[in-house]
Amino acid sequence: MSTGTTRGGNALTEAGRTRLQRRTVLVLMIAQVVGGIGMGAMLAVGALIALDLSGSDTWSGMATTMITLGAAVFALPLAATAARRGRRPGLALGWLLGALGGTVVIAATVWELFALFLAGMVLIGAGTATNLQARHAAADLATERTRGRDLSVVVWATTVGAVVGPNLIGPTGGLAESLGLTDLLGPVLLTTAGFLGGAALIGGLLRPDPLLAATAEAERVERDRGGAPKAKLTLADGLRAIGSSPDALLAVVGIVASHTVMVAVMTMTPVHMSHHGSALTVIGLTISLHIAGMYAFSPLVGWLADRFGRVPVLLAGQVVLLAATAVSGTAGHDEALVTTGLVLLGLGWSFGLVSGSTLLAESLSAEVRPRAQGFSDLAMNLGGASAGAFSGVVLAMAGFGGLNVFAALFTVPVFVLAVRALLSRGRADRDLRAD
Repeated sequence: MSTGTTRGGNALTEAGRTRLQRRTVLVLMIAQVVGGIGMGAMLAVGALIALDLSGSDTWSGMATTMITLGAAVFALPLAATAARRGRRPGLALGWLLGALGGTVVIAATVWELFALFLAGMVLIGAGTATNLQARHAAADLATERTRGRDLSVVVWATTVGAVVGPNLIGPTGGLAESLGLTDLLGPVLLTTAGFLGGAALIGGLLRPDPLLAATAEAERVERDRGGAPKAKLTLADGLRAIGSSPDALLAVVGIVASHTVMVAVMTMTPVHMSHHGSALTVIGLTISLHIAGMYAFSPLVGWLADRFGRVPVLLAGQVVLLAATAVSGTAGHDEALVTTGLVLLGLGWSFGLVSGSTLLAESLSAEVRPRAQGFSDLAMNLGGASAGAFSGVVLAMAGFGGLNVFAALFTVPVFVLAVRALLSRGRADRDLRAD
């Protein structure tokens, strides 16, 4: 029997669903490693290329800003593609757009066109959006017992790229020079190749498509119950679904809040440490350990979400974020305390992203899920971009301690909505018992 299904096809057996889910997660993990190496390499040199082209420290920061903006811009179109045609076309398209962005960056650098470089970085943001949306594909066919674990291991696979990519600057720089290019374009060549590799892996191996299989199964169940086929859903339907589900709303707000807190503090930590005389090596180590906190423990976070529930783990993440801001905000000149705070910040982000994404996936039907997930990623990236933009202003006005207090405030809506969701569940349970 086939391990997959198509729209209108036969139902998946439990064994077939398990085999298809294992294959899906494995393909997603491999693609995340290949594409993630390219992403890590690009982040390492983007600001340096921007500095060379613009001649300004101020404009050099626009490289990361444009990637973040691109991730927000492409979140909904890629989700819409997935909703219409499946995860495979949506993810493959995102990686291809990222590869196009790498090509544009190479051309802009050779021609010394800063505006074209920024446009290329926006396209590279499509790779970031794809990297994020891959986690949703891991949840399409997962069971309630394993959904957190399956989603989290795909997030974890990003760790490889984040660690390996920046360390390939030297070797790829030599390759670029052998091709008559500046050595800074070596990592961009790697980015382009990595994104193309991710597209090829998804396009060739993510079969049967997990979202189409999950949607077909949901439609079969609906037909067996005598229901009519559902019309194609829109973004507005996704927003209504989020608003009508306390769990889905909590999930989206939890994801956005966790990301906003993380970006607000992380963005200005190197500046704070530099003002207090920290060496570049210490600053680099702090950020590396922060990234490890974000990704390395995600499988453990997924297991906790499966074992103890999505909402408790989401709330635990907000507590970890509060602890992180407390440690960082009171660290002063103490580099060890700042680093500890940044590690906790990454860990709290992981708790929020994994548990929130899992909760969102299981709170909505397969038909409406991609639209809602696209909106969630859009809001997440916009929250991060806004936090990064305002963090410098807050740092200048209130200092690093004030910035941490500012960031901590974003956890408050999560606690409020968690109480609402738990009360809603309690009422639903009482209604069921009464019936």
